[in-house]
Amino acid sequence: MALHPEVAAYRAARAAAGTPPLYDQTLAEARAADLAAIRAGAGAVEQVFEVRDERIPGPAGDLPLRVYRPAGSGALPTLLYFFGGGWTLGSIDTADGICRRLANLVPCQVITVGYRLAPEHPFPAAVQDCHAATVWIARHADRLGADPGRLAVGGDSAGGNLAAAVTLLCRADGPALAAQLLVYPNTDQSGAPAGPVGDDSTLFNRHSVAWYRTHYLTDPAQARDPLASPLLADDLSGLPPALVVTAELDPLCAEGQRYAERLREAGVPTRLAHYPQMIHGFFAMPGVFTDGRRAQAGAAAFLREHFGLPDRAAASPTGSAVRGG
Repeated sequence: MALHPEVAAYRAARAAAGTPPLYDQTLAEARAADLAAIRAGAGAVEQVFEVRDERIPGPAGDLPLRVYRPAGSGALPTLLYFFGGGWTLGSIDTADGICRRLANLVPCQVITVGYRLAPEHPFPAAVQDCHAATVWIARHADRLGADPGRLAVGGDSAGGNLAAAVTLLCRADGPALAAQLLVYPNTDQSGAPAGPVGDDSTLFNRHSVAWYRTHYLTDPAQARDPLASPLLADDLSGLPPALVVTAELDPLCAEGQRYAERLREAGVPTRLAHYPQMIHGFFAMPGVFTDGRRAQAGAAAFLREHFGLPDRAAASPTGSAVRGG
C-alpha cells in the first residue's frame, strides 16, 4: 500500500499516540474524538463576514442551521452542506472548517444542517431532515438571503450520501438544484466495502464502514433502498451536475467512482476528482493534507461554475485525475 508522505506521517503519529479507532469507543467518546480530530486537522479558523445560527421546522421538531455568509448584499448562491460522520458522529461544528473555507473560496453562502443522528434516530431520519431543510430553505429564501435559482447540495462521506439522496427526492418534487458536491460518498450499503487499507486501525477502514452502517440501518433490507444506497437507484437521469471526489486508500473509493460513472451514463454532467495515495477524511483536514486544500479549491471552482460566478484562475476543479465533463 503506497502512502502519500503526508498520510504516512499522519498514520505514524496516530500509531505513536495509541489513538484507538472510533469503533472501539463508546458513542460519546467517539463523537468527542471525531470533533477533536477534525478541529485539529482543519487548520487555522478562517474568518467569514457573517456566521449565525438559525432554527427551522423539521419533520420531528426544530432543525438547527448554521449560516456562513461572505460579504455581499442581496440574494446569494447557496450551498447546503451536510456533515459527515457515518450518520452516527458529526455535527454542525465538525463541518465548520469546510463551510468557512467554501464560503470564502467560492464565494457563496453556505448553510449546514444539524440533522438527527443514529442510532438514536436511524434511517431514514437523516434523509428526511436534510430534504426538509432543502425544501424549507428554497421556499423561504428571502429570510436567509438565498437565491433559490442557485441552490446546491453537498457533503462529505455520510453527508455526501445524504446529498445524493436529497437530489433523488428533489428531482421528483423540487426544488431545482444547480449542482451536487459529493466528497467520498457512501453510495452502496448492500455489500462489503473493499480497498487497500484493509484492517489498518490507524485509518478509516472496512470495520469503520460496517460500524457506522450497523448504527444507521436497522434492517438489512434498507441497504437496497436508493435513499440509503443511491448507486442502486434504477434511474439517475435528470439529476443536477455533480462533482464526485474520491481517495485511493478509502474503502468507499470504488463505490464513489461507480456512482460517478452511472451519473455520466444517465446523462448527468459529472466530474470525478480522484486523489491517489489519499485517505478518507482528507478533504476535512486541509491543515494536514495539501490535497485537502487542493480538493476544497477544486470544489469551490466547480460550485462557482454552476452558480454562474466569475472564474478564479488560481482554483481548479481537478484532482490528480479527472474524468467527465
